[in-house]
Amino acid sequence: MAGGWARDGAVQDQIDDTVSDAVSRARSNLPSGEAAKYCDECGEPIPEARRKALPGTRTCVACQSARDASRKSAGINRRGSKDSQLR
Repeated sequence: MAGGWARDGAVQDQIDDTVSDAVSRARSNLPSGEAAKYCDECGEPIPEARRKALPGTRTCVACQSARDASRKSAGINRRGSKDSQLR
């Protein structure tokens, strides 16, 4: 049940939008095209299984793990509480 001026289900709509945005962002980051045989960063061979599982991959598992660890989420804060907006 929503309170104030918000209609019923508004909170769930915000949650759904946040999840939808995250899925869209993740899909846009997926590689496409022909996979490389050697990693673009370290030059090591990329295993055939990885190239089949991820068409268009350009990096080995170790280099991709390092890239993923350095990424920061820059999503929109849709929570309405004042505390969450002050962080």
